[in-house]
Amino acid sequence: MFRVTRYLKALAAPASGSRPARSPAATGPVVIWNLVRRCNLTCKHCYATSADKDFPGELSTEEVVAVMDDLYRYGVRVLILSGGEPLMRHDIFEVSRHAKAMGFYVGLSSNGTLIDEDNIGRIAEIGYDYVGISLDGMREIHDRFRRREGAFDQSLRGIRLCRDAGIKVGLRFTLTRDNARDLPELLWLMDTEGIHKFYLSHLNYAGRGNKNRMDDAHHRMTRAAMDLIFDTCWNHLMAGREREFVTGNNDADGVYLLHWARRRLPGSEARLRPLLERWGGNASGVNVANIDNLGHVHADTMWWDYDLGSVRERPFSEIWEDTSDPLMAGLKQRERPLLGRCAACAERAICGGNSRTRAWQLTGNPWAEDPGCYLSDEEIGVSGLPERIEVTPWRRHVVRSEGEETACADSAGS
Repeated sequence: MFRVTRYLKALAAPASGSRPARSPAATGPVVIWNLVRRCNLTCKHCYATSADKDFPGELSTEEVVAVMDDLYRYGVRVLILSGGEPLMRHDIFEVSRHAKAMGFYVGLSSNGTLIDEDNIGRIAEIGYDYVGISLDGMREIHDRFRRREGAFDQSLRGIRLCRDAGIKVGLRFTLTRDNARDLPELLWLMDTEGIHKFYLSHLNYAGRGNKNRMDDAHHRMTRAAMDLIFDTCWNHLMAGREREFVTGNNDADGVYLLHWARRRLPGSEARLRPLLERWGGNASGVNVANIDNLGHVHADTMWWDYDLGSVRERPFSEIWEDTSDPLMAGLKQRERPLLGRCAACAERAICGGNSRTRAWQLTGNPWAEDPGCYLSDEEIGVSGLPERIEVTPWRRHVVRSEGEETACADSAGS
């Protein structure tokens, strides 16, 4: 996760500085917990491939509480409760109340359609530290993505109810080619509705999103969207308005912010670069973890096809420390064993190699170059690679130095 506001605020008021990145030795990872897979929607880009049905084998209330005890002992202090749709879990309020009583920061990640006048009181009573509600665009686009007419109005109702109840609520938006044009209107909606936070997620190739990766935003469109986010955040800061902008699933955003600052705020790089390097980019397998509805642990929410172990068989703390797994061993290395363009990138200290999930999904190798990087070779100091893996959202090519080319159809695109 890239906290845009934090870094632009540091440039707006350099004396205030920026908080250093967390050390994994000092505290446990942020845990995103998909407590339930059931959902009342079948969203186009769902990484959990949810449906409106019960999924067998999900953790019981007692098992969830036992895992929480282990998480807290291990040093985890942030839980993001997700799904599916977490409000469809029968004990969601009991689980949430227990987490708050233990001292966790508790976030709720919802589609918002089930938040209504009948349950907003219970939601407010829990004292969630944050409720994130997803919008995929304005009404027409959102309803098409969510595959339900009226979903936009229901989600907006949930957002307003949370806001009016004094709950910190934010908009969550997954950028694709088909909805990028609605981003300016969503930012306008955020402002006019008095919403505190905006989270832009880049489409990552996992679950239903993996099957629809041909809809991923083109790099040029991604750059335009990031320019708009950075400009909007900066304008809010200059106007003294308290808003928070965050992006996720593409750590190249940190490098692109450096280029944006060079253009917009000449002379700022000397202050900004060390802050971005302290952040360090991709935190999968280190400061971010995922537990799915069956209790399987993953390096983050996009790694559901890579199982690190089950909390029913071993404590989370033991699974998370186990570097006998080759993926975890690589993710936890200070210098990850990157290949191709990512290995040659001069900005690795900022992005940390970006999303390993995209590389895994498209090449079968988690250390291959990330096809989601939207910066040019010149912008990241890459030139003269003798061998490259070039990837588009629908096929990959291995290009060898002697000019021989072998084309391979992507498994999910057939």
